Amino acid sequence: MNLRIYNEMKRTVLFIGMLIFCISLSAQSGTAAYDSVLAKRLGADDYGMKYYVLVILTPGTNQIEKGVVRDSIFRGHRKNIGKLAESGKLVIAGPFGDNDKLYQGIFILNAKTVAEAKELLQTDPAINAKVLDAELYEWYGSAALGEYLKIQRSITKNNF
Repeated sequence: MNLRIYNEMKRTVLFIGMLIFCISLSAQSGTAAYDSVLAKRLGADDYGMKYYVLVILTPGTNQIEKGVVRDSIFRGHRKNIGKLAESGKLVIAGPFGDNDKLYQGIFILNAKTVAEAKELLQTDPAINAKVLDAELYEWYGSAALGEYLKIQRSITKNNF
């Protein structure tokens, strides 16, 4: 056998072996042991999931022109988002870009029922002023979703 071919085969076999080894390490590190204490703390079911309420914010019936009043309402809206997040009731919030449905933003609330979520939304100045309306839906997602807020705080330079 030609020495060049032998060396290429040897490198190929070595490369394939290393690739298999890396894949097996990756697979092993991705299989963490079940943590029943954490699952209970997060309210997870046997699938690691739980129910939330998804809120889609749409334009309200009270369209206030840009200016001091509207700015004040939205400052209160952002402040309320912070309060709900600190209390653990708001898991995700964020605005939409321009879209044909005119959706303004979303919340995912750590609420067991739509009725509980409606109560939480009563603290929002933009909803109270009818500048925003809210569509509410039960939503089933990862119980670990709220844990991302800890990371988000670590990467946020400026608060609202």
